[in-house]
Amino acid sequence: MNEVIITKEYKKFLEEIKQNFKNSQIKASIKVNSTLLEFYWYLGEKIVLEQKIHQWGSDFLSKLSKDLSKDFSSIKGFSKSNLQYIKRWYLFYKDAKVEQVVPLLVKIPWGHNLVIISKSKDAEEAMFYVENTIKYGISRSVLIHQIESRLYEREGKAVTNFSQTLPPSQSDLAKEILKDPYNFDFLTLTKKYNEKELEDALCDNITNFLLELGQGFAFVGRQYKLQVGESEFRIDLLFYHLKLRCYVVVELKTVAFQPEFAGKLNFYTNAVDGEIKQEQDNPTIGILICKLKENIVVEYTLKDINKPLGVSEYRLTSSLPKDFKSSLPSIEEIEEEIKRLEYE
Repeated sequence: MNEVIITKEYKKFLEEIKQNFKNSQIKASIKVNSTLLEFYWYLGEKIVLEQKIHQWGSDFLSKLSKDLSKDFSSIKGFSKSNLQYIKRWYLFYKDAKVEQVVPLLVKIPWGHNLVIISKSKDAEEAMFYVENTIKYGISRSVLIHQIESRLYEREGKAVTNFSQTLPPSQSDLAKEILKDPYNFDFLTLTKKYNEKELEDALCDNITNFLLELGQGFAFVGRQYKLQVGESEFRIDLLFYHLKLRCYVVVELKTVAFQPEFAGKLNFYTNAVDGEIKQEQDNPTIGILICKLKENIVVEYTLKDINKPLGVSEYRLTSSLPKDFKSSLPSIEEIEEEIKRLEYE
């Protein structure tokens, strides 16, 4: 492409950008993030359009950065690198339905937006993380963890009978809280570990375990004692989900799924409902996390069970495909770049 020449077209373009930014500054005192990001979207669109029309070359963004920074010296967002990110952000989503996408993009911080476009494969995956950020108000570090652990591919993938055993509104939310598989890469276990060692390791790493389970889980206890008649039983792990307003029984199996496992989990959910659940609580949900499963076997097993149960696998080691992983910046690289942009 040709180098930028200071033409009347460029001067007109520059004045339009300056005026639009001045207008956004007035609004920014009321809606700082959304107004600024609306301006960034406008700027990205204008950069792409004008650069294409006038064939402005590689020095265009350097020149624009210098001119905007001169008139708005107190603003950090006009560095060349941030203008490049703004252009990239616009191009990443430009083929999506803009009227649906932009109102959501401007609801999350710019740093979150940069993480999402830097580590997502496409706009569909990116919008999943945008909506998840809005829904749960997650921090940047939690967002990075979710993307690195491929939450998009795992959320709502467990085999469940929730559609048959829960009201529609609760069923949809309950499906969302389950993942398949669960990523236990934060654990260090011997090669021939048993269920007690897995449970011990998860409880020793309860913060990471809760992060993997997702938003809303509150830890109640391990080997939770249930007295039913004259008999005593122990639940591996018991949680309470704040949004679903129900107890969640988690049973761990270090072997492949067997139909009889569901019978025991069904008993535990019934017992929790009968012995612990209060009138204001919703029906208890059971989650079986096992080493392996055949979906068709699980589906047949859960078919006629009237308590809400879900079955997932877990993984102790997990990695992205090599060609995909190598094309993505590391967490450290993204955080370093975001920090640099914030202080320019």
